Amino acid sequence: QVQLVEFGGGLVQPGRSLRLSCAGSGMILSRYRMSWYRQAPGKQREWVASITASGLRTHADSVKDRFAISRDNTKNTVNLQMNSLKPEDTAVYYCKLETPGSWGQGTQVTVSS
Repeated sequence: QVQLVEFGGGLVQPGRSLRLSCAGSGMILSRYRMSWYRQAPGKQREWVASITASGLRTHADSVKDRFAISRDNTKNTVNLQMNSLKPEDTAVYYCKLETPGSWGQGTQVTVSS
């Protein structure tokens, strides 16, 4: 059974950094396209970044140059390094196995002074 678990969220001041990780069980994440999404209060869930099985990375314009998606195949994780965080980055962050479309439970990121 596929299971994804996100961790690394928390409360951070504007301008600081956080690193999120998504651990997979029941599959080898490096074989699949993996993505990060986020959902702020009262807003729809939005795509943040993706990494393909071949390692191609794409990021939403709103986070480009600040966030970076990566893999750690030794740990079977997909990570999201978030730098220069802004209050508008506050959201629940989810990882997703794009095919067949499995989600983790999410981790809260709050950016506030």
